Amino acid sequence: MNIKEMILAQRDFFKTGATKSYDFRIEQLNRLKNSIVKYESEILKALYDDLRKSKFEAYTSEVALVVDEINFMLKNLKSLMKIKKVKMPLLHQPGSSYIKAEPLGNSLIIGPWNYPFQLLFAPLVGSISAGNTAILKTSEVAPFTSTIMKKILDEIYPSEYVLAIEGGVETATSLLNEKFDYIFFTGSTVVGKIVMKAAAEHLTPLTLELGGKSPCIVDKSVDIRKAARRVVWGKFFNAGQTCIAPDYLLVNGDIKEEFIDLMKEELEKFYGDNPQDSEDYPRIINERHFNRLKSLILKDKVVAGGVTDLSDKYISPTIMDNISWDDEVMKEEIFGPILPILEYNDISEAIDIINTRPKPLALYLFSKDKNVEKDVINNTSSGGVCINDTLSHITTNFLPFGGVGESGMGSYHGKNSFYTFSHQKSVMKKSCVVDPALKYPPYIPLQKIKKYLKML
Repeated sequence: MNIKEMILAQRDFFKTGATKSYDFRIEQLNRLKNSIVKYESEILKALYDDLRKSKFEAYTSEVALVVDEINFMLKNLKSLMKIKKVKMPLLHQPGSSYIKAEPLGNSLIIGPWNYPFQLLFAPLVGSISAGNTAILKTSEVAPFTSTIMKKILDEIYPSEYVLAIEGGVETATSLLNEKFDYIFFTGSTVVGKIVMKAAAEHLTPLTLELGGKSPCIVDKSVDIRKAARRVVWGKFFNAGQTCIAPDYLLVNGDIKEEFIDLMKEELEKFYGDNPQDSEDYPRIINERHFNRLKSLILKDKVVAGGVTDLSDKYISPTIMDNISWDDEVMKEEIFGPILPILEYNDISEAIDIINTRPKPLALYLFSKDKNVEKDVINNTSSGGVCINDTLSHITTNFLPFGGVGESGMGSYHGKNSFYTFSHQKSVMKKSCVVDPALKYPPYIPLQKIKKYLKML
């Protein structure tokens, strides 16, 4: 069966209305959850084989987040699907108005390689919950995880309902040439532009979860050791291959040297004298990304790390100081274990630096100063903000996760996943008992209708 036939089969299945009932959606969510639990050890092994992720990182950042998303939907789906009654203006009474969430139809979900399980299956939970069919394009860059995901979906769902497709750029291009009712893409800004252009050909609505250079401001009022620990954790989790990882630090000059020393201490606590020997430190996904990252390391500016080993796809946790915006490492999203540091003296200077660049997916601030916090939140724009921690803001079902500007559009997680894959249909029902003549020709004088409308 070719791609066109697969999409047609899903369209035909959607037309039967089978995906729309509450019971059907709940059953499919439970199937997915049970299968994830069943194949947990294989999922964790696949993530290790692709990225050398430890069981802890693989489970907490991939498996647990998807299961948590499913649990949220199992608990809240009935209320999300419930018709929402709204007020009826006096002008239209007697009658009623309500909003009904309806599925969009056939969705396409394209996943990345850095969190290949979570970032494909979490959107799928939203698509299923909203009552859609789905075609999922797995990442060929993470082949082991792609294989186990396809195995899971092929086992629990018929292809006319949910189907995983493996393949490279040609496969993705073929999919994008077809008409879908919704596209959900997670990946780079460069590819995001291609996806958006393809969607525009069919006027297909979409979500783009992209990235960018997410800044991390470290104010002098902060608890320096805790801030150092949390920055190091967030930056080097998954070897920095995280779309919301702190991309660069803006550190107040009064504490910069102490902060660097404390980060180095925390790195050693985390990964030992030689992180390459640590079971908790991942590897770079492939040789191409390894070479790209290696080229960004400036040996004369390295204050920690800087060690590379192509045979092991290993790049040590690396911190660089005295960086300028002319350095190559500041010209693109790093997406790896390299942390450049820039110095600032006043918070307005840090805010100006951020505002002169594309809007980031995440912004981090470490500060105890409420005025600094207020200035940063009110005077910058980013997909999300996390204060006095890193990464954690995406782990809750009660906050929408998404970008703004160049870092993406649309959001998901929790109820936002349901709304992303739904259309909120407005319905007005009017009685035929009353039928005022004044709305029909011949119309009454304008002044009279104005007076009448003011009375309503």
